[in-house]
Amino acid sequence: MTTMTAEPARARAVLSNEDFKLLQEAVLFYLKAHEDDPISSKYSNLYHRLGSAVRR
Repeated sequence: MTTMTAEPARARAVLSNEDFKLLQEAVLFYLKAHEDDPISSKYSNLYHRLGSAVRR
């Protein structure tokens, strides 16, 4: 008797490129409204990471 092991299912993308663009726009809106907030640098980094994800 041979036991067959099933291959793991392929991972599906959770977010589309359009979703990344929308999230990037939302983060940019936040950045413009909260420029003086000390945490804004983290949002700025997120904005740029989202932009690079769209280009993939």
